[in-house]
Amino acid sequence: MTLRRELLCDTAISVLATEGGRGLTHRAIDRQARVPLGTTKNYFPTREALLQAAADRMTQLHVAAVRRLRDTTPANVTPTDVAELYPALLRRAVADDPTQILAMVELYLEAVRRPGVRAALSRMAVANAQAGAELHRAAGLPGTTGDAGLLDAYFLGVAISLLALPEDTLRTVGLADPYALGLGLFSAAVPRPAPAPDVQATGTS
Repeated sequence: MTLRRELLCDTAISVLATEGGRGLTHRAIDRQARVPLGTTKNYFPTREALLQAAADRMTQLHVAAVRRLRDTTPANVTPTDVAELYPALLRRAVADDPTQILAMVELYLEAVRRPGVRAALSRMAVANAQAGAELHRAAGLPGTTGDAGLLDAYFLGVAISLLALPEDTLRTVGLADPYALGLGLFSAAVPRPAPAPDVQATGTS
């Protein structure tokens, strides 16, 4: 992907997050990216092509982020270490920079009626789940791609609730503690390794 294409795709993601799907136009991207009017349309002639490109860019960014985590994971990482990542990821996604989560929700809504966007999101979901499963296996977890995909779906739903609901409602429905939520998401979706058998208990007397 060329630098100009990256700029336009990154700007499309930003516009989706701030203006929603209705605000995603070629002109809006040209203005925010500070490129000559008509530039975005030259690269992505239709709105569906633009949405697909934004979804593909999000796939690239998400997979790269998970792989960086995997590549920097120490060899002796434990399941507890991996579980602790998820509260940090949830905080980053909601409190630090919600751009990616908000744009993803807009793309999911567009995908309901646009097969091309649905296909792009499918690639993102599979790539994210595969990369997440690799990270979990590095810690000796028996998690599968399906477990990691379920965790991603849980994560998206909780993140949107944290962004959309007022604090008093979050407290009422038990979503007020992002740290506990991050650990809970991981525990709900990824099985822990079976404990080693007790040699004394299984031995003969």
